[in-house]
Amino acid sequence: MSKDIDKRDGVQEEEQYSLNDDRRVKVLSPGRLVAKRFFRNRLAVVGLTMLIIMFLFSFVGGWIVPYSEDQFFYTMESQKKEYAGVTENTEYRYLITPDQELPTLVRANLGLVLGKDDVFQYKGANYYIEAVGEELYQITDDGGTLLALAYKDIINPTQSGASLSYEFSYNALMTYAQGGGSFQADGKDYDMTEHGVITENGQDVADVGRIIVQSRISGRSIPQTFKDRVAQAIENGETEFTLTVDGQEREYTMTYDPAKLIYSVMEDTPTQVYDKYAAPSRTHLLGTEGNGMDVLTRLMYGGRVSLIIGFIVIIIETSIGVVMGGISGYFGSWVDNLIMRIVDIFYCIPSMPLMIILGSAMDAMRVDPQIRMLYLMLLLGFLGWPGIARLVRGQILSLREQEFMTATEATGLSVKRRIFCHLIPNVIPQLIVNMTMGLGSIILTEATLSYLGLGVKFPFASWGNIINEVNNSYVLTEYLWVWIPAGICLLVTVLGFNFVGDGLRDAFDPKMKR
Repeated sequence: MSKDIDKRDGVQEEEQYSLNDDRRVKVLSPGRLVAKRFFRNRLAVVGLTMLIIMFLFSFVGGWIVPYSEDQFFYTMESQKKEYAGVTENTEYRYLITPDQELPTLVRANLGLVLGKDDVFQYKGANYYIEAVGEELYQITDDGGTLLALAYKDIINPTQSGASLSYEFSYNALMTYAQGGGSFQADGKDYDMTEHGVITENGQDVADVGRIIVQSRISGRSIPQTFKDRVAQAIENGETEFTLTVDGQEREYTMTYDPAKLIYSVMEDTPTQVYDKYAAPSRTHLLGTEGNGMDVLTRLMYGGRVSLIIGFIVIIIETSIGVVMGGISGYFGSWVDNLIMRIVDIFYCIPSMPLMIILGSAMDAMRVDPQIRMLYLMLLLGFLGWPGIARLVRGQILSLREQEFMTATEATGLSVKRRIFCHLIPNVIPQLIVNMTMGLGSIILTEATLSYLGLGVKFPFASWGNIINEVNNSYVLTEYLWVWIPAGICLLVTVLGFNFVGDGLRDAFDPKMKR
């Protein structure tokens, strides 16, 4: 030790170092030493930063974002919907007088002579034909009794399903043949326009014409202006026309089906639909996906599900593996042999085909999505413990022969305390490294199952079933914002866990330089 002479007193004194002297040798605790080694590893720090960002994105982001996980978004879109079916009557129909008969065969043959002959004979009976309007004929017998009216103009009641009496139909047809006017039927007064619209006290009752227009929308009546415009379009051979209905100008498209002899009228109707595959905007920063949901929100909630499943599965694996490996390594002998044969059996189980089969079975049974996630975590954890059991067993086989275990036996500690209080803690560094690196693999497995439709189900989100939205090449190439962000989240998270796992492995290695 150095010496110094006090010039004032001339006394020789020894100078001693205090505990706070900077020149003394610093000794770090094992925990601080591991942390120091870890933070010296740049890749490990990068991985830790990546994981912190992903955890904040998944768990904190879900509280900040204004939307919910299962919230749908809609937009107004003009769609062509079938508005009406239109047929043009070209065959004669018959209005038979009450208490009179006109045999079916007579009606079938009358159609061939109407407009050509005045008399038609059938089985010795004479039927006299008199034209009373354009393609409107009266059929009488030898005594001049009116048997029926033959006509092509159809009477369409305004109210669907309403029945029309014989008197009303007869007078309506006769009035229409005369170019319109007034008529009486069933004790009521009716007015008819030249276009065949029949009204009672200003209210539409029916219309007469050869064009039959039937609404394709239940409970919706067809306005007369539409019927007139359709008739004009058919006469002029038009396939498209516009018409103002309820104060709005609308576009209509007509197509003709020759097999059914019917015109189908399609209307451009503003319709509220899911806002599918909307491009990124201020409202939706990453756009929307195929169900009209916000991609950014689904990514945040999907991160929660993927990370939670990863942690729960690794906890299940580690719990089973530590118990089985600890017992196997400590007792050895036949116990070790039995447990290792169980491990071998689990290694032989085809895990992916088994999960596919169980996933298909749960689809068939329509298992609730929450219960399905629980089954998924239990299955992954139950199939993944053998590797951890072998790791723990190998470490304990070497540790149980050391002096501190002889001391635990000499002090009379129970087997349970020897294993879980003295052996297992010495394996924790290796377990931490194994768990950290295994998390990435579990997240990828869950993503694969969800992508195949066998993992997390709608409406819950995970990064795997978000990528599952890309189910055809068009979506794959045209809507990149739907699947690329989920792939990036998976890449960053798994890479972060691998970097951290590598850093911990190097930090726990006693051969690393200080």
